[in-house]
Amino acid sequence: MEFAVVQSPWSQVSADWVVVPFSDPVVWSDPLKSLDTALGGILARLDAAGELPTKLGALLALRGLTGASPRVLLVGLGTVATTTVATIDRALMSALRAITDKPNLRVAVVVPAQDLGAISVGDFVAATLQAGHLAGVGQDLYKTERGRHPLAALTVVTSNAVTPEIQSAATRGDILGDAINLTRDLVNRPPAEMTPVAFAARATQLAKTHGIDCEVWDQPRLVQERMRSMLAVAQGSPQPPRMVRLNYRGGGTDQPTIALVGKGVTFDSGGLSLKPTDSMLTMKCDMAGAATVLGAMVAIARLKLPVNVVALMGLVENMIGGNAFKLGDILTARNGVTIEVLNTDAEGRLVLADVLSYAVDLGVDRIVDLATLTGACVVALGEDVAGAMANDQPWCDQVLTAAKATGENLWQLPMFDFYDDLIKGDIGDIKNTGGRWGGAISAAKFLQRFVGGKPWVHLDIAGPAFASSTKPHREAGATGAYVRTLVELMQRTVVK
Repeated sequence: MEFAVVQSPWSQVSADWVVVPFSDPVVWSDPLKSLDTALGGILARLDAAGELPTKLGALLALRGLTGASPRVLLVGLGTVATTTVATIDRALMSALRAITDKPNLRVAVVVPAQDLGAISVGDFVAATLQAGHLAGVGQDLYKTERGRHPLAALTVVTSNAVTPEIQSAATRGDILGDAINLTRDLVNRPPAEMTPVAFAARATQLAKTHGIDCEVWDQPRLVQERMRSMLAVAQGSPQPPRMVRLNYRGGGTDQPTIALVGKGVTFDSGGLSLKPTDSMLTMKCDMAGAATVLGAMVAIARLKLPVNVVALMGLVENMIGGNAFKLGDILTARNGVTIEVLNTDAEGRLVLADVLSYAVDLGVDRIVDLATLTGACVVALGEDVAGAMANDQPWCDQVLTAAKATGENLWQLPMFDFYDDLIKGDIGDIKNTGGRWGGAISAAKFLQRFVGGKPWVHLDIAGPAFASSTKPHREAGATGAYVRTLVELMQRTVVK
């Protein structure tokens, strides 16, 4: 998608569609008055009739117009007092998704010439570029006739000067939108295609393209590195496991090294604790944590952020078979902790156990892991909110702040010491499931045993990573949630 940010009168914009946002109350700025004049006063008449869309996400299409642009789409931003990054995203996504059902469109979006409260012009421009990428890509990757089409060109039109800060915001939005679509693409691919080996190959190619150091561990190397918990999950599948390590050194020696760790179960049948059909249908998304980390790393490298980041992605397939790991098995993780297997469908934590231990061995300063880990978190928080659990409140606060700044939803869950009793083992040190109650937290408590006391935040993204239904502002399937949060977190993490 070609993009540009230009200073131009709204009435002179040439495009297949011009998108014009309206807030409540409507402010009749000079650029809006000029556009209304060019449109023969139709906007003023709509306003007098109370028909201008100002409610968040409301749309009104005007077609068959004379002038440079034959079609204008009006979109509501809601009230200025309630405007946030999240509401701007929702409005722009609703607008651009409504018109990306046709290919090769040139679209212009005008920047409101009024105060939007806490939202700057840069925020609006970045959100527009992100929406331009996301709106034109659906989950219909294998349909003969696709329902979504990438935009040919997107122009952001402002009535003020295009400053370097605004141009930088546009570049940032363009890169983030592309990175989120990368994550969505990885998750939406079928499991027969997106195997551990295929994921590792894609990561290798992307690393080469963007100048990131990359190392891939094959099965013999995993054995050598004592990744026995992770290997146990993989042993029931003919697809060999992989671990991908990406190194990005954008900061100085005085900067901390942050580890981003992603769960990459490319398909989860549940193993011998076999899932029912309905629960297995979307299990290609069980590698969304790894996909989110990869998307974020590509964006971090393209933005040339001044940080040091190591990304670790544990990639396996959890299947049934004569060699599958069994209930009652005792596994010894990389750090020597012994694990009783009580449920082979609690496999993601077994993968992360070894990968987190390796992050500690690397000497990283802080850790964030992302995983579609538990249905319990979806029960607790719903499909649109991820759970955050941590052993260090200041580090968790930084993650929560980054999420809020990007309009992504996180909610911190408690990590009281008594939850440790839920996973206390009878034969080994710990059990891989703590039972029905507090399942998201007991899973986090399991992971905590493998972070070596490092400041660590666990994000259970099981709900937001994969949408069960299409909405005006969102496609069903992979969402690419929390790529923005990770990038924002790295942007803010510049001093130790």
